[in-house]
Amino acid sequence: MKKTIVVLGATGKVGGKIADLLINEGHHVKLIARSEDLEKRFGHTGAELIPGDITDADLLTAAFKGADSAFILLPPNFTARDYRAFQREVGDAAIEAIKRSGIQYVVSLSSAGAQLHEGNGLIAGLAEQEVKLNQLKDVNVMHLRSAYFLDNALLNINLIKNSGINGTTAYPDHPIPMVATSDVAAVAAKALANLDFEGKVVRPVLGDRNYSFSEITGILGRSIGKPDLQLVEFPVEQAKAGMISQGISENVAEDIVNMETSLKNGIMNYQQRTAENSSPTTAEVFARDVFAAAYNAA
Repeated sequence: MKKTIVVLGATGKVGGKIADLLINEGHHVKLIARSEDLEKRFGHTGAELIPGDITDADLLTAAFKGADSAFILLPPNFTARDYRAFQREVGDAAIEAIKRSGIQYVVSLSSAGAQLHEGNGLIAGLAEQEVKLNQLKDVNVMHLRSAYFLDNALLNINLIKNSGINGTTAYPDHPIPMVATSDVAAVAAKALANLDFEGKVVRPVLGDRNYSFSEITGILGRSIGKPDLQLVEFPVEQAKAGMISQGISENVAEDIVNMETSLKNGIMNYQQRTAENSSPTTAEVFARDVFAAAYNAA
């Protein structure tokens, strides 16, 4: 049976892929995004397009009313002067809309490492949002705890092109679960359409296996004809200064490096890997099909 499904952040890395899957399955999909790309990307699909700010509780309430399920998230805002305050503003608007609309099924994008409320940078706000969502009565919520995105490698394309190196503030040789956003979207879309979860549940999506940043660098390098691509571990202050020079706020830069440097403490290795929480896309396939194409087009 076809469903009415709301997708927030419909032009983002995960939301856009969820939207594509649900539209192709013939569901009535309501897409919400502030980006000007909403009409360009989905105007031909027959989806209901709702341009607007996801901090607008009235807009979200109207969209959620009568819907079978909704995908919500705390999107990145690299210029936020106070990132936690921004996360709370977005999260509280969604929760208010859930309460007022009566929607009963919600899939919320969280992260591996959200079992901790401090010492994990950007992820701490997701942990806080999980707790708030757990207080909702008569609402089924799936916390989708995604592993580290393989797609984050796309952010380093200019560094690789201009400097001939890959870089991170994370410890280079500590393996962590990494996942393609296409795999996360597939799990989310299935849950949104099937409504096969009850109460408050945590659903990890951990990719096919664990990778270190050194290993990922080698895989990326081979996909673009640079088999000797080297990974440089940047000093924290140098990395922060570099981010700030690119327009990222000091507060967000601090949170990013705190998240990356905390990875060696095992925050993303908390969940035991099983066949159920693993997903199919390997780093080699991602590098070949996504990264190399983006790198060559840049």
